[in-house]
Parts: sequence; structure tokens; C-alpha cells
Amino acid sequence: MKSKIIYIVALHSSFVDLDMTILSKRYTVILNSYKWQQKFLMPVFMFRQLRVLLKHAFSTKLIFISSGGNWSVIPVVFGKLFSIPVFIVLNGSDCASMPFVNFGNLRKFLMRNSCRLSYELAGMLLPVSESLVMTKNTYYSREHPFFQGYKFFFPHVKTKYQVIFNGLDEVFWSKDDKAERENKSFFSVFSPNQYILKGGDLIVAMAKRFPDCTFYIAGLKEPPQVSGLSSNVFFLGFLSPGELKAYFNKCQFHFQLSIYEGFGLTLCEAMLCECIPIGSDVNFIPGIIGDAGFILKHRDEGLLEELIRQALQCENKAELGENARQRIIDNFGIEKREQQLFSLIDGL
Repeated sequence: MKSKIIYIVALHSSFVDLDMTILSKRYTVILNSYKWQQKFLMPVFMFRQLRVLLKHAFSTKLIFISSGGNWSVIPVVFGKLFSIPVFIVLNGSDCASMPFVNFGNLRKFLMRNSCRLSYELAGMLLPVSESLVMTKNTYYSREHPFFQGYKFFFPHVKTKYQVIFNGLDEVFWSKDDKAERENKSFFSVFSPNQYILKGGDLIVAMAKRFPDCTFYIAGLKEPPQVSGLSSNVFFLGFLSPGELKAYFNKCQFHFQLSIYEGFGLTLCEAMLCECIPIGSDVNFIPGIIGDAGFILKHRDEGLLEELIRQALQCENKAELGENARQRIIDNFGIEKREQQLFSLIDGL
């Protein structure tokens, strides 16, 4: 009979599905997920969570939590009381406080203290990149760089951590040989509340400077606060994974112009489809792109314009796309994450 793992999830996502698939190979995974964004129901969710934990208290090998937050408090306290190991995967917003762009769990009093307590009591923290431990951001402002990462905000936390990168499905995210690249086309993905965080304003500005290029933005419809859009900008709204893959295969370049990015799954997916990356110099984005694309050193429209011209003029676009895919396969495959997770869990 397989040992049990209780998997605590605040927001269901592709990387949650991936970890569920991995963990289910060797363990019986009990998913515990509620709509934690409905804050008025938080006491109800915590009570339900406690009931689930009590039900499986004496048959659980591990409590596995995706991201720190209000949802991780009961599990880490429970784990301490019942001597059940607790691992928390750190994904990004749970290590950040950036009120000037309305981002980061740590900018909120309750969430900040929930994260602090959770990180103190957890048995192991599993950030998806070293930048979630500590990083210096010189991209947003050259004159006023700032730090992010849980060690910056909670320097007293002594819990052991191990960086385990996210894993990507190289079979699904792949080049479609039947697809034709649209010349001078750029693609990006972000939600409505990430418009500034992911550089949406920069992309719209670039569309005016490059009228012969086409800019596609997935994840949102045309923002109401944006006026005077160029006719070469297309807001596509929400796209399914299959539709995203089609655009990754259609466009020559992918923008990841984030002010903060815990890892960059969408960036990796685009690179697997041989889309040439153009990314900001923040967190682990340069570590993902390497020499297979272009890095914007500072959040500056003039610098971005120069970088785009350089990208458009490069003669080895096909080679860059192939290198981008190979870089993700070599460094961020599912197998690597699986091996590292099982190595930790099997040793408990």
C-alpha cells in the first residue's frame, strides 16, 4: 500500500498538476484545495483543513504545500504537533513585497505573518529558484535598487532549504513543423492585474515604435486603462494550453519583461517551442535564457527598442530557437524535478 502525502494547494496551476503527477507515481496524494481568495471563508477553510489533517494524521508520510500563505499555517502547526514533515514549495509571490506594483504576499500584514510562521515551522523549504531566497533588483530602478526574497524579509528563519527547479513537459511544449513563423512577431502572456508587473506598458509602447511588427498579448482582453493602442497590438484573452502552444509556434519572439519573476514557466514553454526569448534582468530569468536570447538590463523604453532592433537583425534566428529549446531540456526537464523530489521524500 502506498504511503500518503497531503498536498495543500491555494491556487490550482500547471505546476501543481505536474507535481501531482510526479508524486502520484509513488504515493497516494490527497489534494486539499479551497478558494482561499474568498477571505471571509478563511476560518471555514481552516476548520475543513484541520479535519482532513486529523483524518489522515497517523497514515501520512508528508505534508506538501504549494506556496506559503494563510493556507499553510494550520498544516505546519499540525505537522509539528504530530511529527509529520512539512515541505513548502516557494513559487514567487510568497517571497515578495512590491506594493508599488501591487504584488507580493508579503506586502499584506496577515499573509506576511502567515508566511513567516510557516517558514519557521516547516521542515524544508523548496524554492524554485535561488532568487526566491535573496535577490537584488536593479532592473526596475538603476538609482534605487531593492532586495526581495524570504531571507531578506525574514533573516531569522533558519529552516533548511533546497532549490528544486520547476520541470517542463518537453513532449507537449514542442515545435510544430507544420506551423509557419510570422515574421517580426512578438508574444507575451500575463493576467489583467499583471499588466505593469509583466511589462505590458513597455510592449504597447514598442508597438508604436515598430509599426511593421506584430505584438500578441494573451491572458487578458484590451485593458480599459490603455488608450490609443496601435493597430499592430492584439489582446487575445485567455488561451488554453493548446492555443498557447500554437502562438508559441507562430511567433518569432517571446517577451518576459517582468519586474519580478519567481521562475518563468511561460518563458520556458515558449523556449521549448523554439520561440526566441527577450527577458528582463530580474530573478532567474537570465539563468533560464542564458545565451539563447536577449536580456533587457533596465526597465527603459530606449534600451528595449535597441534590444528589439538587435533581435530583429540577428541572422541566426533558427539556431537561437533551437538553442532555446535545448537549454530548457538540458536544465529544466520533468525528470530532474522528479529525481530531486523523490530523493528528499524517500529519505524521510
